[in-house]
Amino acid sequence: MNRLEETMAKALKRVNNDRYILALAVGQRADELSRGAKPLIEDGVKNMKYTDIAINEIASGLLTIDGVVSK
Repeated sequence: MNRLEETMAKALKRVNNDRYILALAVGQRADELSRGAKPLIEDGVKNMKYTDIAINEIASGLLTIDGVVSK
């Protein structure tokens, strides 16, 4: 597995493998970031798209999604 696949797998696990919830959460967070919200991660953020930052935040457990209990 490459790094992107590993990150996506971790993010999906955080939302109980619900791709719909993950897509909504990533979209909402990417919108927040585009409006000036500060990223919760620091590594290489300047070269990342807002969606990539959001996925990494979720995968790292830095961003929680209301109503989802991760295992």
